[in-house]
Amino acid sequence: MSLKIAVVVSQFNKEITQEMLKAAQEQLRDVAETEVFWVPGAFEIPATVKRLAQSGRYDGVLPLGCVLRGETAHFEHIARAVTDGLMRVTLECDTPIVFGVLTPYTEEQAWARVYKGAEAAKSLLKLIALRKKLS
Repeated sequence: MSLKIAVVVSQFNKEITQEMLKAAQEQLRDVAETEVFWVPGAFEIPATVKRLAQSGRYDGVLPLGCVLRGETAHFEHIARAVTDGLMRVTLECDTPIVFGVLTPYTEEQAWARVYKGAEAAKSLLKLIALRKKLS
């Protein structure tokens, strides 16, 4: 295994994010060593991703989370903060980062999308390969 991937996972909605993590690890199993970092919620993902990306210890960073719509505006604020934060980190850091945060309206929609962990992992591998080609 020549690649080392940091995976940042939100503990909030943990049943869903654990399944996303399993799907991602299955995708990465034969090609990368993964190190998992759990954060309390999705809001904490961007800062942790930035720190890991800037450490120089990883070939890529994979953030995984699930922000479920609730009865208040909290969903919109957190979803936007995480999206904007990850975009800023992606533009600031040379380490490849992809977006693996679900923003479903219902828990049923979230469960139907846990495979997105594997899709995000696959995208990260493609991005790492592209970055190496461009270097």
